Amino acid sequence: MGLVKEVIKEIGNKSREFYEFVLPPIDMYLNEKNLKIVIDIPGFAKDDIKLTLCGDILSIKAQKTIDEKKSETLISNQRPNVIDKKIRLPVDIKQGEEKIESAKYENGILTLIIPIIKKGKDISIE
Repeated sequence: MGLVKEVIKEIGNKSREFYEFVLPPIDMYLNEKNLKIVIDIPGFAKDDIKLTLCGDILSIKAQKTIDEKKSETLISNQRPNVIDKKIRLPVDIKQGEEKIESAKYENGILTLIIPIIKKGKDISIE
């Protein structure tokens, strides 16, 4: 039975490490005024999440507070305890004007709205 617990624990650790490295899943939607980013990061409290926007790089950091006083024994842990992800945004953001218009975290989903700077000028053809 001890070997089975060790195998389950190792699978859980590898699964969590994969999630922390590759994920969280991110969807981006672009319109003429803003970029909407939807990020799945379930299991974290809103206060555990820190966002930073520097130029066109969005940093997402989250770390769970682990309660060491629980009387339960953890035998499998596949959910990540830490997220540290940097994303290059597919839009130009004017230096010094980096801002996130809104950030909402609900049911494990973080939704960000970032205003974009439209580059270029429409040219009318006569």
